[in-house]
Amino acid sequence: MRICVLPVVASLCVGVLDGQTAFILGASAGIAQASARLLAADGASLYLLGRSMRRLEATRDSILAVAPDAEIVVQKGDPEDEGTVAAAAQAAYDVHQRLNIVVGTVAAGGTGPLIEQDLATFTDFVMGNLRSNFLALRYSAPLMNNGGAIVFISSTSAKIPMEGLGHYSAGKAALEMFIRVAASELGSRGIRVNAVRPGLTAAATTQGYIHLEELTSSFLERVPLGRLGVSDDIAPGVRYLAGPESSWVTGQSFAIDGGNEVRGAPRGPMFTV
Repeated sequence: MRICVLPVVASLCVGVLDGQTAFILGASAGIAQASARLLAADGASLYLLGRSMRRLEATRDSILAVAPDAEIVVQKGDPEDEGTVAAAAQAAYDVHQRLNIVVGTVAAGGTGPLIEQDLATFTDFVMGNLRSNFLALRYSAPLMNNGGAIVFISSTSAKIPMEGLGHYSAGKAALEMFIRVAASELGSRGIRVNAVRPGLTAAATTQGYIHLEELTSSFLERVPLGRLGVSDDIAPGVRYLAGPESSWVTGQSFAIDGGNEVRGAPRGPMFTV
């Protein structure tokens, strides 16, 4: 008998990812944690890399609560450090001599007008949305001998200009072109490279401003479905792009944003707080 994780999506069923290994970077909370749960529930073995062992262990425990037979390895380390990522990718492969799925979730966010930032700050934010993702692809793709899927987390900010998010938007827009080039270069190896593009999502990284009623209400006027996203809204998109259901999809960034891209950004400097 096949038991579906999400009854409304019949293809997301236990066993679809049996025999596959997934390497997840930044796997200690939010979208990464929710995505890891779905991958494990469908049978994937997990190798989780993140900066906080306490949060990695919490992620592991939350996964085991819904998938008690899941095989999970956690490693504390900096997912923006080249040596750490290279070693972790190899370690993920070594668990079962295979690497099938890579999910890169590391990002850098902040707010403020462009003309008030110095070069170091701007560069740090842009590279914070690229560095770990580049390293994940650079050191994982050569180990994906039988093809596979690489999934990154972009943002609607890559498409919708929002005042106060210039450095973040620049990093995410660069990530999306990186994904398209990588998809072209790696297609002959059977490796697909895609991203999900979340809208404003309630998470630890957004708590600094989503509590501001004026900002949130102004933003929600531009979201046809009328609410902020949560990690469990985004994770099924990651799961789809990681699995066989998307075997003919590569080089794409899929918006999961409540319809925000339909209406665009509110006018004015929302994110300069």
